[in-house]
Amino acid sequence: MKIVCKNKKAFHDYHIDDTLEAGIVLTGGEVKSLRAGRANIKDGYAGIKDGEVFLYNVHISPYAFATHGTADPLRVRKLLLHRQEIRRLIGKIKEKGVALIPLKIYFKSNGKVKVELGLARGKKLYDKRAALKEQQMRREVQREFRNTKIS
Repeated sequence: MKIVCKNKKAFHDYHIDDTLEAGIVLTGGEVKSLRAGRANIKDGYAGIKDGEVFLYNVHISPYAFATHGTADPLRVRKLLLHRQEIRRLIGKIKEKGVALIPLKIYFKSNGKVKVELGLARGKKLYDKRAALKEQQMRREVQREFRNTKIS
């Protein structure tokens, strides 16, 4: 599995309740651009429209050596999910404060491009502060263990 890009900010801004894997409909130039690692999912989100799931605000740079027309880098892309998964997502998204955001884009071993989506709830400012404090404490403890092993 080759990871193209991750949405690190999502774990800072949201509580991720559940994750799922979806295929994505792309053009040839977009796939080649993804192989070069030229994508940004930081501001991306997914939405459901007419019983289908679409990915919005994901920037995939145009492939420089494409021979025919290049697609818009911010175009809306369709996601491929089973009908049961879409129905389950519709039920979850109707809850207040739940969003569907892309966590990472990656290539499977068979060459297919996949998107990992997360059902997310927004964090409050005090949650973010508590998470940073906890992370800092973990780092300090690890530093202390490293220092005691060396001595």
